[in-house]
This record gives sequence, C-alpha cells and structure tokens, in this order.
Amino acid sequence: MREPLSNDAAKRRIVEILSRGTVSFSDHALDALRDDGLTTVDAVNVLRGGVVEFSEQQRQTWRYRVRTSQIVVVVAFRSETMLRVVTAWRTKT
Repeated sequence: MREPLSNDAAKRRIVEILSRGTVSFSDHALDALRDDGLTTVDAVNVLRGGVVEFSEQQRQTWRYRVRTSQIVVVVAFRSETMLRVVTAWRTKT
C-alpha cells in the first residue's frame, strides 16, 4: 500500500476495513479512551462517521486523524485490510 493516502482515500480504506478487515487498538489507545470516558465502540463510531482531517508521518508510520465534533481518533494502516487505533481523545468544548 502506497502512503500517504489522500483524506478521501483514507476514509474509503477505513470504511472498507470496518466492513471486511481487522481493527486493533494499541495499549496507549485503550488507556486514552478510558481516561476520557470513551469506549472502543465510540472509537469505531468515529471511524465510521467521522472526517479524515489530515495525515502525518511519525516513527516511520503514516497516521490519519479522524474527527467528529467531540472525539478524535488517530489510526495507522498495517495493511490493506488491517488498521490500528493509535490514540484517541475527547475534544475540549
């Protein structure tokens, strides 16, 4: 898979993986979700309904930020059919 993907291509890939692939969560992501009173279901809902804002390369991995009005989830693609939630947080209002 060639990266970085455009925001639209990343969103399409996320939706495809949610439908037919594998989503995993880093320990850090699970801790971050819990710290903000969120669940993995909340994170998946953000991935399904949110907007991909931008991508950035960290530690030789492209990461994609997906946002709704209240929650941000950052993912990295492991393959064409696998993604990993790297971190997440509730936005301040």
